[in-house]
Amino acid sequence: MSLTPQLVLFEEDHRKLLAVSERLVADANAKAVFLVDRNGQLVTEAGELKGIDTTSLASLVAGNVAATQGLAKVIGEPDFPTHFHQGERDNVHITLVAQRIILVVVFDERSSLGLVRLRVKKASQRLSELFDEIFKRAEAENGEGPASPFSEISDEDIDNLFSD
Repeated sequence: MSLTPQLVLFEEDHRKLLAVSERLVADANAKAVFLVDRNGQLVTEAGELKGIDTTSLASLVAGNVAATQGLAKVIGEPDFPTHFHQGERDNVHITLVAQRIILVVVFDERSSLGLVRLRVKKASQRLSELFDEIFKRAEAENGEGPASPFSEISDEDIDNLFSD
């Protein structure tokens, strides 16, 4: 599996994604919601985060999605876009959004799988719209201009900055 390009978010994009995540926490009565890219980078986090190593969570979720995608191919499925893990206290619902982003919902007995699935469906639609805008803008910038705010800085600029 090849890695996807690094996701670059502007502050306004992050604010919109965080708003959807926070709304999902409330609507699904979830403990926490995370958006992770397929490379294992955390995009947003919302909800009760005490005791959660978000770096490990993001890496493990991305690895889980990659492994499950491999499993799907072995048995002839294109993918398993939704995963559910049930624990003694907490449950994890994982959904692929916009083919590149992983939506993770952590919930306990205060919610139900049915409610989470219902609310995830609605949130996924909004997230897909937002990520489509973000990806289209990134593609346009890659074709027409700089892909990141640092791409215009040359080695000579850096040398000049530190030579004084």
